[in-house]
Amino acid sequence: MEPLVTVRPPGPRAQEILQRDAAVVSQSMVREYPLVIQRARGMNIWDVDGNRYLDFTAGIAVMNLGWNHPRIVEAVVEQFPLLSHGAFLDFCSEIPLRFAEELVARLPENLCRVYYSNSGAETLEAALKLARQHTKRPYFLAFYGGFHGRTYGAMSLTAAKVIQRKYFGPFLPVIHAPFPDPYHPFGGDPATCAEEVVSYIREEIFRREVSPQEVAAIVVEPIQGEGGYIVPPDSFLPLLRELCDEHEILLVVDEVQAGCFRTGRFLASEHTHTIPDIVCLSKALAGGLPLGVTVSCDEVMTWPPGSHASTFGGNSAACAAGCAVLKLLHEPGFGDHVEEMGEYLRKKLRTLQKEHPIIGDIRGKGLMTGIELVKDREGRKPAQEERKIILASAFEAGLTLLPAGESVIRFCPPLILERRHVDIGISILDRILEGKGF
Repeated sequence: MEPLVTVRPPGPRAQEILQRDAAVVSQSMVREYPLVIQRARGMNIWDVDGNRYLDFTAGIAVMNLGWNHPRIVEAVVEQFPLLSHGAFLDFCSEIPLRFAEELVARLPENLCRVYYSNSGAETLEAALKLARQHTKRPYFLAFYGGFHGRTYGAMSLTAAKVIQRKYFGPFLPVIHAPFPDPYHPFGGDPATCAEEVVSYIREEIFRREVSPQEVAAIVVEPIQGEGGYIVPPDSFLPLLRELCDEHEILLVVDEVQAGCFRTGRFLASEHTHTIPDIVCLSKALAGGLPLGVTVSCDEVMTWPPGSHASTFGGNSAACAAGCAVLKLLHEPGFGDHVEEMGEYLRKKLRTLQKEHPIIGDIRGKGLMTGIELVKDREGRKPAQEERKIILASAFEAGLTLLPAGESVIRFCPPLILERRHVDIGISILDRILEGKGF
């Protein structure tokens, strides 16, 4: 069996490309460490100097089926010579229609009508417009720590890092509430933090800031992604559903990162049997091609022709890839495998936690797992600089990881992960923590 990691010192080709990148590409782009990817397959990526890395990022939870899955590649290669674009905005074609039919067949029954776009941010923009059009209400409610995209409506919902909003306002009228984080519980008690948050919305926000009769939608991630892979108590989404029903507010669930079996279910909201009025999906839908969908019911998605559209939404090549993705994700046992590997990963991480005091918390569902790094477990102060060192050291050792939140390392590997991949990744991380004295 060929090795999963082969790393030499950074080569001249990568350094040369990074210099060119710095000269012409927008400074707003983040480069976590000097990785210059040339190709990828399965669980591995290779840089331009031939170094091979074990990938625990999946392109920010995009490549759920691994890099360049042959059946997805085959679907695109077959479709592209026939119809690559399709102009689905003005004309109908069968491939986007087939993808929509196959998608809604796997969603809760009320989620039956699909709007196509190209990215997660665009799916949220569509959800905001749809919610306003349906309710005729101006306001939205979202949560601190949430990340929904960088376009204006999506950024109005986002309250993760101030750098993402600084000097870009004013934004849409969005009111933010605390998110129930059991490790840093609102109200002080992990067991009741979800109830405390919903009570705060009822008793403070709806009494002091905005009438619920003016709120079009509550927008929430079932598990916060960029905010730190925060898993709320199971009671949280059902309580929000109840609150929305009480005031005829739409519940919009952002499944852009948590969806597509990342947590072991197609929708993460399925874990709590919560059915949203609008669901947003993107990232892993098309195996690396740009595709996003905003899905709702017939009663909500009633906007007239011309009220919202997208030139590239419903792209034929992306939808062909999406059809292949849906078939692969729904093969028997796929979700069980994700849950099993997630439990195995967290078990291994808990073993590390016993040896390394910098690991304050381990949390997640399926293969959406995070470890929160702290300077001390008692005070739980974020270990931000230490995280930078760990991420860079992991890269140098052949393991790619990504940050989230203030001091979280996220583990979002391709869902084809096996135990041997976990064992190698954890051994690399263990050596780094031991070597750095963390």
